Amino acid sequence: MVTKFLLTFAICRLIVAVGLAVYPAEILSSGDLQGHLSMDPSDVVSASRDFGGLRGAEPMAVLHPASSRDVARLVRSAYESAHGFSVSARGHGHSINGQAMTSNGVVVMMSGSRGAAPPPRVSEKSMYVDVWGGELWIDVLRSTLEHGLAPKSWTDYLYLSVGGTISNAGISGQAFNHGPQISNVHDLEVVTGKGEVVTCSENQNWELYHGVLGGLGQFGIITRARIALERAPQMVRWIRVLYSNFSAFAEDQEFLISLHTQPASLKFDYVEGFVIVDEGLINNWRSSFFSPRNPVKISSLHADSGVLYCLEIAKNYHQSDAQAIDQEVASLLKKLNYIPATEFTTDLPYVDFLDRVHKAELKLRAKNLWDVPHPWLNLFVPKSRIGDFDKGVFKGILGNKNKTSGPILIYPMNKNKWDEKNSVVTPNESVFYLVAFLRSALENGDEIQTLKFLENQNEQILRFCQERDIQVKQYLPHYTTQQEWRHHFGDKWELFSKRKMKFDPRNILANGQGIFKPSFDLDTL
Repeated sequence: MVTKFLLTFAICRLIVAVGLAVYPAEILSSGDLQGHLSMDPSDVVSASRDFGGLRGAEPMAVLHPASSRDVARLVRSAYESAHGFSVSARGHGHSINGQAMTSNGVVVMMSGSRGAAPPPRVSEKSMYVDVWGGELWIDVLRSTLEHGLAPKSWTDYLYLSVGGTISNAGISGQAFNHGPQISNVHDLEVVTGKGEVVTCSENQNWELYHGVLGGLGQFGIITRARIALERAPQMVRWIRVLYSNFSAFAEDQEFLISLHTQPASLKFDYVEGFVIVDEGLINNWRSSFFSPRNPVKISSLHADSGVLYCLEIAKNYHQSDAQAIDQEVASLLKKLNYIPATEFTTDLPYVDFLDRVHKAELKLRAKNLWDVPHPWLNLFVPKSRIGDFDKGVFKGILGNKNKTSGPILIYPMNKNKWDEKNSVVTPNESVFYLVAFLRSALENGDEIQTLKFLENQNEQILRFCQERDIQVKQYLPHYTTQQEWRHHFGDKWELFSKRKMKFDPRNILANGQGIFKPSFDLDTL
């Protein structure tokens, strides 16, 4: 909490900095902020960077809100002022291309500054949890596990904010079964671009609800979400098997996700996979799964064009069901066509499985390898063209040129688990793949050269898809022109732009993505 004097002083500095035709008294007319509006250099610098490390933009100020009321007051002041200023919400800062940044306004630090915002509230009877939009998923998990419950759908990395993943989709190996995280949200509290606090759901303010889900933060800032829960398992049987033939790998993945309508005993709970290019397994943060004592020699597997594929599957269970799990897993594995003698299995607590990436993060941080540029590229690829993608990208463009550390994920999802009314766009096929190049720009200390190489390689991949008419859609999308954004949204563009006009008519929110130009005159800022 700041005093009225300090808050007024901070806002005065902001007004001078951005040239707003607004007086502090007008902003403070309905009372002081409960949180803190900061122009401290450390706050500004922190808000000017993200995990991608590819872009930078210093905001004029940073808001540490204590409630949705604080967020609404800030956005409303931007909306009602003569010139306006932009507002970007930031969660854990895990965006890639500066999507949570702004150089012409205020960044709202939703994570790490909850203050007076309520902690997660679990309803065991109705099986949901209400959480602050800046809450990290790891903290949501800890809160729900106290009641023996857990959200149904996850991301691979749990140190992300609820509002951040819901603004995109939120996917992991459970998405084939439960859909993305946005398919498991009962309702939302949103601060629109007019500074209005609105509760929305399928039955109340449904247009805002569907717009915000996968809406890239364009229609409002999520300040609360009600997330569906299920009974939490105790343990996970985690299995990896290897393939040298892509067709066999893809067919097995597609078979496994086709079981989503079957009883739990007849399917896996998690299906993912990754590509091993040029001994990439050795430099992959997931390689620790394979024991150094493993007798299988990667080089002896005769990989097609030097590429191997790893299927990663998991089954949840309670300790009392361990014997039944042995039989269920064995039955499912018999139906797969992986390379014999490449089956690797481990059992671990459910929490440890969900939080597995964080352990790798700590190891990388200890080696100063975490805070490096991450030129990631995430694509949704239609099932009908995934074989062409494999030949042209994995065996072609990458080949022996995958000069980086970091995984290349690949796994299919069922489109019927996604709600077409939401803003996110996916390929127009019943099954599509996520292909995620989660690579880091680190090669013998020559960060700049490696970054340039990887960005050029990403452009090659996108150009290949365009030239071969592979109708990919970017996940966590990044484009530089509105024409590209129009193409990305396709048939949804008209609805997307209409919703923008309705809920953020001055284009105040999420300017870092460059989808819409603010209606206020940036030249005066």
